[in-house]
Amino acid sequence: MSLAPRVVLVHRTTEYAELVARHGTHGQAAFFLSSRGRDIEEVAERHRRTRQALTEVTAAIPLTWRRTRVERADLDRFPFAPEDVVVVVGQDGLVANVAKYLAGQPVLGIDTDPGRNPGVLVRHRPADAAELFASTQSGSGHADELTMVEAVADDTQRLVALNEIYLGAVGHQTARYRLGLEDDGGVVEAQASSGVLIGTGTGATGWIRSVWQERGGHLRLPAPTEARLLWYVREAWPSPATGTSRVAGELAAASRLTLTVESERLVAFGDGMETDAVEVTWGQTVRVGVCRERLRLVG
Repeated sequence: MSLAPRVVLVHRTTEYAELVARHGTHGQAAFFLSSRGRDIEEVAERHRRTRQALTEVTAAIPLTWRRTRVERADLDRFPFAPEDVVVVVGQDGLVANVAKYLAGQPVLGIDTDPGRNPGVLVRHRPADAAELFASTQSGSGHADELTMVEAVADDTQRLVALNEIYLGAVGHQTARYRLGLEDDGGVVEAQASSGVLIGTGTGATGWIRSVWQERGGHLRLPAPTEARLLWYVREAWPSPATGTSRVAGELAAASRLTLTVESERLVAFGDGMETDAVEVTWGQTVRVGVCRERLRLVG
């Protein structure tokens, strides 16, 4: 007998909850914010909207389905199951945070603050939840298969991200490495830079887009579902020992960017989550390219 679907509600602690936890009471938190020219009512209202959204979505879950909640800080320890339906209640970035831990489970993005969030990944309102659950159960709902990016080190460490992966030194200081493309006849270039950024079409609305604009937008940005990545070297430094001839490019589905470390320690992290990083040391090689898994985002 197959298990009933399990709804996993993913959320994050609100700014209001963090303030009250830090300062002890609502009044103390209000005093702290007022001393910095902010009004706690704005923060408290966003907190109420988030709580209301969680309540509304929970009430819409079919009675025969199982349910659980997980906070963003606990994602790396949460055991997702194949039958899960993942419901992200919050901001676009929270969808990216959960994407790396999934293996094809459908994801529903619920926007708790329309107008404040871009709504690229949290596409729905809490009132849509019942209809979304019904379409997920019947299989009639549409889902976009969003491309992700992966970095694999030669010691089998692996990192997956929805928006982008950054490879560089801790603290974004000068990173030294040798960079090449696997399908380019083994040609590599020694570089010293602020790191390398490799982004997807979903990431083309964020960090990778800012670099793309800065470089003049000569490369075509990929679509979120397109199996193609863009990569940029940040602030490459020319010297007698380091070059700047390879600072941007595209990666097709089968292509891989390779980076061999020539520093004491470099890190790779995805979607801004520096606390969940892969560390590599002198002589190690990291291969970066299109990930075989995709994020199933219910449209």
